[in-house]
Amino acid sequence: MNPSSIRIAIAGIGNCASSLIQGLHYYTPERCREGVVGLMHTEIGGYLPSDIKVVAAFDVDARKVGTDVHKAIFCKPNCTKVFQADIPEAGVIVRMGQVLDGISEHMSDYSDDRTVMRSTATELSKAEIVAELRRSGADMLLNYMPVGSEKAARFYADCALEAGIAFVNNMPAFIASEPLYAERFKAAGLPIIGDDIKSQLGATIVHRVLTDLFAKRGVKLLRTYQLNTGGNTDFLNMKNQDRLKSKKESKTEAVQSVAKKRIEDENIHVGPSDYVPWQNDNKICFLRIEGHLFGDMPMEVELRLSVEDSPNSAGVVIDMVRCTKLALENGISGVLEGPSAYFCKHPIVQYTDDTAYEMTEAFIRAYGQKDRVFKGRTAPADLEVAAAQ
Repeated sequence: MNPSSIRIAIAGIGNCASSLIQGLHYYTPERCREGVVGLMHTEIGGYLPSDIKVVAAFDVDARKVGTDVHKAIFCKPNCTKVFQADIPEAGVIVRMGQVLDGISEHMSDYSDDRTVMRSTATELSKAEIVAELRRSGADMLLNYMPVGSEKAARFYADCALEAGIAFVNNMPAFIASEPLYAERFKAAGLPIIGDDIKSQLGATIVHRVLTDLFAKRGVKLLRTYQLNTGGNTDFLNMKNQDRLKSKKESKTEAVQSVAKKRIEDENIHVGPSDYVPWQNDNKICFLRIEGHLFGDMPMEVELRLSVEDSPNSAGVVIDMVRCTKLALENGISGVLEGPSAYFCKHPIVQYTDDTAYEMTEAFIRAYGQKDRVFKGRTAPADLEVAAAQ
C-alpha cells in the first residue's frame, strides 16, 4: 500500500459507502490527468481519490458481515446504480458491529431484499472495535449509520476517540455540532468534520441557493416546502417518524440559516416525505417557494430535481476525507469549521455557501502545502473567514 495513502474505516456499508468505494476506483490517476467529471477537487494536498484506501469496515447485515468489503458494497439491500463494477478484493473483511438503534423496528415488515437482514454473528465489543481500528492503522472513521441511529453514531464517535483517530460524520446525529463532542475531539488532538453531508447537487444545496437568491434580490420569502421521495433503505428507514427529528432539524436549519429573515415554523416544511420502492436509489425532490417582489406582487418557484442519491454524496465525502487528512498532517484538532460548513447541512457554525466555499479553499491552501505545518493548533476559523472576505 502506498505509504502516502489515506486509510479510512467505515461504519455502515450501505449505498453511500458503495458509491464512495466505487468512486475511489473509478477516478484513477489516468482519468484525473485527463480531466474528470463529478469532482469538486481533483486533488487536495497532493491526494487523488485513488489514494484513499478502506482498511476496516463494520456492518450488521448477514449478507455483508464476513465478506470482503469490495464485495459487500454490491450486496442487498444496496440498490444504487453501479458505475464501477471492476473492483479487486480489498483484503478487508466486514466485521460485525453493534446494532444498538441502527435498525428501526418497522424494517422487519419488509422483505429481505428491501431491508437489513441482521447477522447472527456476535457483536464486537467496544474494546474489540477500538482494537480493530488501531490494528488497521486507520486515519479516520466514517459514520454511515442510518438516520435516527443516535446511540450507534455516538458509539462509533466514542470508538474513534478511544482509538485516537479522526471522525467524519456523514449522518444527521449531532456530534461535530455538539459542543461537548467538539471539545472532546479538540482535547484529544483529533479533527472532526460534520454533521449530515450536503450532497454535491441535491435538494438542500438547491434550496439554500434559491433561498439565498431571494434574500440577495430583495424578494420576501413567505412560504416554502421541500418534499423528497426515494426507494432506498434510507427512505424505508425514515418511514418511522420517531427517527426523523434530527434529520428534519438538520435540513430545515440548513435552509433557515440563509434566509434573510427566519421563516415562521408553520410556513416551512423540509424533510423526507415518502418511500417509493421502485425508485431504488433515485431521489426525487419537489421544491416550492412563494414570495413577494416589487410592488408586493406575488411570485412562485416550483422545481423538480431527480438524482441518484448515493453517488450525489460520494464526491463530497472524498473531499471531506482529504481535508481531514490535511488536518491530521498539520496537527489541527477539533471541528474543521470551514469544511464542515461547506460540506455539511448542520455544522457547528452556519455560513452562506459562498463564505463556506471560500473558507474551505483557504483551508486547503493553508494546509495543503507539505511545508506548512501548524502543530497542535485548532483550525483558525478567523483566518478562514478573513480569507473569505
